[in-house]
Amino acid sequence: MSEKVMEREDCCDSFEIHENLLKIVNDTMPDETELYDLAELFKVFGDSTRIQILFVLFEAEVCVCDLAEALHMTQSAISHQLRILKQNKLVKSRRDGKSVFYSLADDHVRTIIAQGQEHIEEE
Repeated sequence: MSEKVMEREDCCDSFEIHENLLKIVNDTMPDETELYDLAELFKVFGDSTRIQILFVLFEAEVCVCDLAEALHMTQSAISHQLRILKQNKLVKSRRDGKSVFYSLADDHVRTIIAQGQEHIEEE
C-alpha cells in the first residue's frame, strides 16, 4: 500500500473538532501523576523474566532458591527482579527462619496477566 493511501486512511478528510467528545475526554482523563504511575507499572510487566516469576508465584509461595532453580537463573538475578516486583507492589515477602518466601501481593496481579493473555490470544 502506498504511503499516500495509508495517510488517507489514518487521517480525517476535513478538520473538525467534536467539542462534546473532547469534554468527555477532559472530564475523565486521569491526572499526569496517575498516568505516569500507570505507565511505570506496565513497564514492570515488560520483562519476560518478571512475567516468568509471576507465573511461578501463581502456583505457589516460593523462596528465591526455588525460583532460581525453576527458571535456571542465579539467585542474584532473581533477587534483582523480585526487588522490582516488590517495589511496584506486585509481590510480597515473608521470612521463615533462614528463608524468605515470595507470593503475589493480591489477585489484581493475576487479573492483569490473565487479561493480557486473553488479549494476545484473540484472533
